[in-house]
Amino acid sequence: MSNAVSTAPRTTAPARGGSEQSAKRKAALGWLTVPALFFFLVFAVVPLAGVFILSFAGWDGIGAIGAAGMDNWFSVLADPGLYNALGLTFLIMIASWLVQTPISLLLGVFTAGSQRYRAALAVLYFLPLLLSSAAVAIAFKALLDPNFGLATGLGLPFLAQDWLGVPHLALGLVIFVIAWQFVPFHTLIYQGGVRQIPKSLYEAAEIDGAGTIKQFFHITLPQLKYTIITSSTLMVVGSLTYFDLIFVLTGGGPGNSTRILALDMYLRGFRANLMGPASVIAVILVVIGLALALLLQRLGGKDKQGSQLEGL
Repeated sequence: MSNAVSTAPRTTAPARGGSEQSAKRKAALGWLTVPALFFFLVFAVVPLAGVFILSFAGWDGIGAIGAAGMDNWFSVLADPGLYNALGLTFLIMIASWLVQTPISLLLGVFTAGSQRYRAALAVLYFLPLLLSSAAVAIAFKALLDPNFGLATGLGLPFLAQDWLGVPHLALGLVIFVIAWQFVPFHTLIYQGGVRQIPKSLYEAAEIDGAGTIKQFFHITLPQLKYTIITSSTLMVVGSLTYFDLIFVLTGGGPGNSTRILALDMYLRGFRANLMGPASVIAVILVVIGLALALLLQRLGGKDKQGSQLEGL
């Protein structure tokens, strides 16, 4: 009996000490987030709050700021141009996702191999990542010029078209250039995801007689569930910010056939000097981006940090 009493404190003391050390460790790690939180507040939350306040003000970007109430919101929401830009934004978003996702996925699986030539091809695939969107737009604008571009230099008559002067051609060109620039980035994401898949799954499938195609659809795709969601989130939300590429490539034309929301915001704010309506569109862009990001993350389930094995 006495032995039991004397040994009881010895069993509880280490548990208390361990919990205290764990609490101190968590507190120390919490302090490490303070610098990141500070920069997030200064460069994200404060500007966003300023834009939201400015959406209720009248300002030409130079003079004094005056109160406008809900006039900016009413004028923007009643403008048919907003819904044209919104429709074009979603059209480019969906078309870009449909083009980029299968190409990026297949290239990611291909470049995840161990052959030497695949490493060399991977370097070539990733070259567009080194170029800015403005540089890419200038290059394609010059290459597709009907008078001085590839059509004349290489003698290819089918390229001698007014790519930037016909609405449906300009829209298709924008989608193509976006895919050309950003497919390498998403290929890199899928490449990393494929290399994390346990090789034992493929070895077991080979023993069962499963071929390459069956392995791709029954092992690779399910295992890349969270990778696909991550890539799709970056792709969809990123499509809301294609301002620089479209501004240099088409300027929103011909007409308003490529005038997406981000470009519409710029033209209203810095061309028409209507900072209030431009701020309204900026708030709409933020709301759409947050909604899409949350929707896509919901598809991944509650456990965002789940292992790839849960994709089975």
